[in-house]
Amino acid sequence: MSPSFDDYGPPRRVEGGLRARSTRGAIGRSWWSRRFLEVLESFALGSRLTRGRAYARRGQVLRLDVSPGLVTAEVQGSRPQPYPVRIGLAAYPEGVWRRIEAELAGQAFFSARLLAGDLPAELEELFAAAGAPLFPTEVGELAQRCGCPDFAVPCKHLAATFYLLAEAFDADPFQLLHWRGRARGDLLARLRALRGTRSGGAAAPSAAGAHGTTSAGQTDAAGPAGPPVGTPVPVLGAARALAGMPAVDPAEELDRFWLSPVALPDRPPTLDTGPELLLRQLGPPDPELGGPGLAERLRRAYRAFGETPNG
Repeated sequence: MSPSFDDYGPPRRVEGGLRARSTRGAIGRSWWSRRFLEVLESFALGSRLTRGRAYARRGQVLRLDVSPGLVTAEVQGSRPQPYPVRIGLAAYPEGVWRRIEAELAGQAFFSARLLAGDLPAELEELFAAAGAPLFPTEVGELAQRCGCPDFAVPCKHLAATFYLLAEAFDADPFQLLHWRGRARGDLLARLRALRGTRSGGAAAPSAAGAHGTTSAGQTDAAGPAGPPVGTPVPVLGAARALAGMPAVDPAEELDRFWLSPVALPDRPPTLDTGPELLLRQLGPPDPELGGPGLAERLRRAYRAFGETPNG
């Protein structure tokens, strides 16, 4: 009779492994890493995930790599050789990403936040509206494989990888998008190109012109000599925004400076918000109340209520 998995004893001690930054309590600081773990726990994986939390904090994960559609890792268990771990999630094809990038570039809010290295919470809704959910919607979308003899899925090695993956998303949110098929550099370059096309701005001066190239193509050692007479000067910054606007006489406009350009409503407007705003503000409930899994179930219920027609 072959020995059970518990017969292999405690894991071997590791030096220099990837250790979770969180030493106690919940793992995940950003909304996207917490949301990722909430989704996993909503698949009834909560009790299984906790098996790998100690592994993640002890540094049993030796390596973690994220590539389009696949996360690979090596986790040291009780055997001499570490166990290979693979977590697959479908990467979206080029056509889907082109559609998502067009949506992102069409709204300055998203472009500004992404170019600043941040993922706004509304990004999840934009991906869902594009028919490409940012997070998995069911456990079957995750292809989980581990080389250990434990039959449970996820085993503690897979669970430890999930926790370290969430912290990797904390450190670099673009790793989540990379897993879905778009590298950080490619995405930002595409957004800059689309935003430049939409704004219709002039091309930036060439590197040679910035160093003061003369008409003969020789660099002026004394510094920039300026463009030749008659060369169009590109309109930049605030001047570009004001270009083409009619001239205004300050004396004529002074009396109207403090007046509203349109009539104000009798009552202040109300803010139409999504059903998930309160959940995002409050964060996940305490474990005694159901933890992040309860928040995910409430989120799905709110969405269902919002889609129900009034009757």
